Amino acid sequence: MDKPKQDPRENLLFLSWAASILAMFGSLYFSEVRHYEPCALCWYQRIAMYPLAVILGIAVIKKDFKISFYTMILSAAGACISIYHYSIQKVSFLGENALSCGRVPCTGQYINWLGFITIPLLALTAFIIIFITSLIIWKKTKEAV
Repeated sequence: MDKPKQDPRENLLFLSWAASILAMFGSLYFSEVRHYEPCALCWYQRIAMYPLAVILGIAVIKKDFKISFYTMILSAAGACISIYHYSIQKVSFLGENALSCGRVPCTGQYINWLGFITIPLLALTAFIIIFITSLIIWKKTKEAV
């Protein structure tokens, strides 16, 4: 008896969901366990990431590949915020001219692993993984129709 072939989009969808879950719990770890207070840009990145964890989780269960278009848009928006946030942390000209974020400065770096890995870079990595996998799923879904 031949085993039915699994759709590769399922694995990509799961990878997207796993990246969003890891990012969500990572941000909660930094704020709730390590007690790092998020700045305004961190909150905007969370606003983009947390719904992705729920939306992609439901999509994994329902095998809903059409959701990839929406997750592409949301992850692209989050990636743009992460790029800006990382830029004001690492590019001195941008950091010096950045607008005030509020009580916690957006130019602050709670972590700086290996001299370049900061929280916004971690978020950007997750957003890029979600965007690329969503793009592949979207293209494969369009081809299947």
